[in-house]
Amino acid sequence: MRGKRILIVDDDPEMVELVQLIFERAGADVYSATDGREGICHCGVYRPDLILLDVMMPELDGWETCRLLREFTDVPIIFLTALSREQDVVRGLDCGAEDYVTKPFCPQVLLARARVALRAPHRASYTPRPAEFGDGYLSIDAAQRRVLVGGKPVQLTPNEYSLLIYLVEYAGQVLTHEQLLYHVWGHEYRECVDYVHVYISHLRHKIERDSSHPAYVLTERGVGYRFSITPERPE
Repeated sequence: MRGKRILIVDDDPEMVELVQLIFERAGADVYSATDGREGICHCGVYRPDLILLDVMMPELDGWETCRLLREFTDVPIIFLTALSREQDVVRGLDCGAEDYVTKPFCPQVLLARARVALRAPHRASYTPRPAEFGDGYLSIDAAQRRVLVGGKPVQLTPNEYSLLIYLVEYAGQVLTHEQLLYHVWGHEYRECVDYVHVYISHLRHKIERDSSHPAYVLTERGVGYRFSITPERPE
């Protein structure tokens, strides 16, 4: 467990403190989030090796959090919850979790389950593709550092360009606000979510046919943005 990054997503501070102590004593680096949205953001920033996820949380419960996480990462997830009904266990595994542990739990058993989850083969969490795109209207070629809209070159600022290329590299995947901030502006800007909104707006005005109805840079409400490789065109 030494050196592994563990993310705990739970709104119970006493439970978070307990689980954090268990994993820190085993040598892990531990991060925590108090709700599902924060957990998704932390996943993008800290790139955990394992997520321990509660179910009963306000606003965004564990089921929906797991579903959203699975849209952009295959990091192992263990549900750690008081819900112990058989149908809850089945639901958790069907959501994409590697394991399901009920509270109260034995610390050694939890660590053993975590080690098994970490050993399980899984795909890389973030698999970039070549930053190229073309559909007759928008053309992006990172190798030549060229962006064309309607056949005409578009002038992008360095940050606008970096934001677009990062979105295209992970086209189809949801990128959180914190991921975008970290990779475009740097870790020190991790709290500046407004930066993302402003630059996304600028980018849309430059590359979309209709910036008020974007076809390429789509909003995932409360989470982040994704680049669509199959944009829908208005009739």
